[in-house]
Amino acid sequence: MAERHSSPGQQPGVGQKAPQSRPAQGGGPVLRKFHEHASSPTQLIGFLALIVSGGILLLLTGLTATGLVMSLIFFTPLLIISSPIWFPVCTVIFIGITWTLSMCGFGVAVLAGVSWLYRYFKGFNPPGSGQVDYARNRIYDTASHMKDYAREYGGYLQSKAKDAAPGA
Repeated sequence: MAERHSSPGQQPGVGQKAPQSRPAQGGGPVLRKFHEHASSPTQLIGFLALIVSGGILLLLTGLTATGLVMSLIFFTPLLIISSPIWFPVCTVIFIGITWTLSMCGFGVAVLAGVSWLYRYFKGFNPPGSGQVDYARNRIYDTASHMKDYAREYGGYLQSKAKDAAPGA
């Protein structure tokens, strides 16, 4: 029991660990802070890899921006001098590509519609066929109600017309 409650000046007993102290390290306060927070060599390697890859990406960004500015400086006069040729050519190419893509889109839409109609009339119940059947039944019911209404009140209107003009 006495071993468990040893005072700070006494040696640790069996099963107790001695307090670990960090060796004094030279360097400035930044290096000391870095050594205090770096808990493992794996984290140190990861941090160094992050710095290296970030530096490489920064270098590539600078090279890209420099290349862009240099190409603008070099190609802008050529573009301005040759613009009377490029504008009509680009306009024709744009219209051609737009026409081709729109015709392809219309073709795909027609093909999808014909495929849907084929499956619908063959009885394969494509998606949305229930809504088409519902709409067809509503139109049929409305038309039959209007026909019945016209028969019922058509005679009424004819008799009123005869009352208004007996010789007609």
